[in-house]
Amino acid sequence: MGCCQYFTPTEGGADAFTVEMPRLTFGRGVLNEVGERARVCGIGHAAIFTDPYLAGSEHLAQARASLDAAGIDYAVYSEVRIEPTDRSVLAAADFLKDGNFDGVVSVGGGSVIDTAKGGMVYALYPSSFSTYFPPPAGDGQPVPGRVLPHLACPTTSGTGSEVTGLSVILFESLHTKFVLGSRYILPDEAIIDPACTATLPSMVVASSGLDLLSHAIECYTARAYTRWAKVAAPGARPMIQGANPWSDLHAREALRIVGEYLERGVTDASDHEARDNLSWAASLAGMAFGNCGTHLPHALSYAVSQGARDFQAKGYPAQPSFVPHGISVIVNSPSVFRYTAQTAPERHLEAAQCLGADTRDAVPADAGEVVAARIISLMRATGIPNGIGGVGLTREDASELAQSAIRQRRAIGNAPRDTGLAEITRIFEGAVNYW
Repeated sequence: MGCCQYFTPTEGGADAFTVEMPRLTFGRGVLNEVGERARVCGIGHAAIFTDPYLAGSEHLAQARASLDAAGIDYAVYSEVRIEPTDRSVLAAADFLKDGNFDGVVSVGGGSVIDTAKGGMVYALYPSSFSTYFPPPAGDGQPVPGRVLPHLACPTTSGTGSEVTGLSVILFESLHTKFVLGSRYILPDEAIIDPACTATLPSMVVASSGLDLLSHAIECYTARAYTRWAKVAAPGARPMIQGANPWSDLHAREALRIVGEYLERGVTDASDHEARDNLSWAASLAGMAFGNCGTHLPHALSYAVSQGARDFQAKGYPAQPSFVPHGISVIVNSPSVFRYTAQTAPERHLEAAQCLGADTRDAVPADAGEVVAARIISLMRATGIPNGIGGVGLTREDASELAQSAIRQRRAIGNAPRDTGLAEITRIFEGAVNYW
């Protein structure tokens, strides 16, 4: 393994990294612990965040029953938008301001958890929406202080938002997503009940599972933390700090689980072993990217999400031209890793091996193709669209997509290879079709 060599000190580079994560509880049935855990956190009047599709679900009913048993008062906010926007997050903030709550419980996927995080920021620290986002979307001001106690209860197995201090939000005026990041929005508790995934349609499991795959492999192949500039004070160290030994540990195991269990989890909802492992891998990958950051596949995914004109994934609520996040990420990934592998071929081969690829006869020059081939095989096995062409985009769209993606400065800077507009355009051109 190339761990120590990859983190060789550099002139003026960082010589330390920080690990941030919440208290984590994992296991079938732990959603029943929400009430007691909320009580221990000092919550007496909770805001429950969920989305319209989960409002009548057994999962929300289970969380509510647990809060009732603990004697905790609550009100439900079920207007969360799938793929939250600045406008929908501000609506959530208004709900929090009006309710005089002393804590939040989020029950849902990444959109629900991210809305809860963002809503608390703007409820407690009102400002122009761009204030707390990095340039070019915002002013780069830090979130001023702590938010409400937050118990995050994921019902999907992909985003990892329950263990990160990151919230991904679409700026409607700019037609792209940007990341709000602060250690203050890290949930206090992550309560991960894999039984919640039993009701997920196969395409949701596939999309979220490939999102977690990309989280993990992006972390493992990211720019080393020692190649980022050393900070002057501990508080200035960013959450997106580059690959580090902590993120490596979790990324490798997440990749191993995806390689072994993704196809099983997608094809058989009754395969509890597979779906439980995918839920665990999602949190492992979240721990990795929450302390490392993603890079090019995620940077490019936001352009795909907004650029697709007429696509609807099976198993998702019908809405105009909606590309689920995991799909928008993974359709770029094979082309990305063909591009980045030449900078860190050993890391790419190690990642492919963790995913189950046969790397015994591979040499460094093969790394990009070996990784790409393994990801493509998982895409085909789980019914994912064939590249960006599969969601309705063409080679002629590559330049416009690149112009949108180039705004994701921090994620692009976290790639192991220096990347500009021309390179991103070529990556999109190489991502049109894979088979």
